[in-house]
Amino acid sequence: MNEAAKLQTDDLVPTRYSLLSRLENWNDQESWRVFFDTYWRLIYSIARKSGLTETEAEEVVQETVICVANDINKFKRDRQFGSFKGWLRNLTRWRIADQLRKRAPNRSGESVSSDDDAKLMELAEMQSSGDAGLEGVWEAEWQSNLMKAGLERVKRRVKEEHYQIFDLSVIREWPANKIAQTLEVNIAQVYLAKHRILALLKKEVRMLEKQWDGLN
Repeated sequence: MNEAAKLQTDDLVPTRYSLLSRLENWNDQESWRVFFDTYWRLIYSIARKSGLTETEAEEVVQETVICVANDINKFKRDRQFGSFKGWLRNLTRWRIADQLRKRAPNRSGESVSSDDDAKLMELAEMQSSGDAGLEGVWEAEWQSNLMKAGLERVKRRVKEEHYQIFDLSVIREWPANKIAQTLEVNIAQVYLAKHRILALLKKEVRMLEKQWDGLN
């Protein structure tokens, strides 16, 4: 039986609506683990690319997750929030702006007023990618994050030696004959392991896209 056939239905990523519903329950630790494992790197990376320190970026991750917990039921009820991807992007932007506001006192030594929020948002976008703006960076990071999350899921489901072949072939870009010689396998095994894991990875990424990106 090949690796794909070993995947059971209950091992797959929960459907987008069922997981969203379960996130309303703060005590559902497994659903929150799935959410955090999938998206913390995305939020952290965007915060760092917006010019924040490591500590500030960690605070953005924490505060964004808290916002999701507080408002997930509101998001589900009100479709004016748009897609989940766009909603999460906005939550992240606002938390980045909060961090920028904390470090930018006005002349009187007080925190920047709410009237300056727009300027702070512009600053966050400019710092994130120069001319491209936060939108382009978010999209690129979103896709990269889905790929990394999918790869982690696949890694837990395949044999260690098969993943090693995939890592050497796809991640490290070793030629097939070098992999075969190093791991003492034949080239056919290299090609087969690579093909199977790529197929599983594409399946996982599609499922993640349907789970979140399809919410609109």
